Amino acid sequence: MDLRKLKTLIDLVSESNISELEITEAEGKVRIVKAGVAAAAVAAPLPLAVPVAAPVAAAAAAAAAPAAEAAPAAAAEPAGKTIKSPMVGTFYRSSSPGGKPFVEVGQTVKEGQPVCIIEAMKIMNEIEADVGGRVTRILCENGQAVEFGQPLFIVE
Repeated sequence: MDLRKLKTLIDLVSESNISELEITEAEGKVRIVKAGVAAAAVAAPLPLAVPVAAPVAAAAAAAAAPAAEAAPAAAAEPAGKTIKSPMVGTFYRSSSPGGKPFVEVGQTVKEGQPVCIIEAMKIMNEIEADVGGRVTRILCENGQAVEFGQPLFIVE
């Protein structure tokens, strides 16, 4: 299934009153379950299962953080454009272990240039910059799990 189509389906489920959506196509099945649904419904094994709970859980965890910790984090966020993760998965800076990273701090990137790989469901997805500029910060470590919409890079 096309990644854009999958993202659209996730957005539709998260913004609607439905709690679960299952679609079967020639490539396989996709099941999207909103947070708060009984665990038995989520436990059914399917070739492709995409929980929508991850962004909601991250928001709940951020809201639960003490105000003293939240204030410095907000103040420490630098100015600039952010390249965000388009999916949930594992962040990799290079195309192979020990390989040269796609981008380094201080390097200039162009819109559409590959900046990292996110592995989702054993598929390596090359992530391209949606903005151009100079990379000022890399916000994720190699091998780190990332969430949908999580900032990956700061570009000026």
